[in-house]
Amino acid sequence: MVIYQQSMSEMSTADSPPPSLAERAYDEIRRMIIRLELAPGDVVREADLQGTLEMSRTPIREALQRLARDHFVTVIPRRGMFVSAIDVDELSMLYETRAVMEPYAARLATKRGTPADWAEMADVLAETKLPGKAPAELLQLDRQCHEIIWRASGNRFLTATLDALYAQSDRLWHMYLADVHDMGHAVDEHAEIHDALTSGDAERVADLVEAHVNSFDAQVRAAVTNRLAAPLA
Repeated sequence: MVIYQQSMSEMSTADSPPPSLAERAYDEIRRMIIRLELAPGDVVREADLQGTLEMSRTPIREALQRLARDHFVTVIPRRGMFVSAIDVDELSMLYETRAVMEPYAARLATKRGTPADWAEMADVLAETKLPGKAPAELLQLDRQCHEIIWRASGNRFLTATLDALYAQSDRLWHMYLADVHDMGHAVDEHAEIHDALTSGDAERVADLVEAHVNSFDAQVRAAVTNRLAAPLA
């Protein structure tokens, strides 16, 4: 039995309907890819996913089509569908895109966000201080902080794009950093971002968000370089 866990961006509100079956399938399959339950190069079989997710063929197929557009799966004619690899040469494109779009969203959020948004972010930051938080839990809280900022930007096109980009970064974390990376510093950076948001300093917010993204980029690059340089066991 699959217990579906929605991200903040998908939770229904008074103004939005609950996610469709296709949206739920997309989120769950993407989660499996991010957490390497479906690893790069694995064959993706619709029949297996129907059994795992307890859903019919139609929402699974719609989800896989969307995952292909978002570069999480690759369709090879006459061979099938596979979990996409992450090309090391494409890392720079991923992070240079985030480094432009995240600060822009943050500037908009500074102007359009409400005290309720920043109170919600403060609650998330308080949760990061609770003892015993595992790195994966801190990463999820990091994502929630980003999601609050995206939502506060008031631009659904930005939100959709940044959601897909962050998910690829999340997958990189699980591939290269999950066993070695201390998420505490990354979460602490959100406290500075939160202070700038509440003070309405859009340029400082943008600078802090850009530094936050670039810091994660540098750590992933270092981990990838170390992995490639390590001698074969």
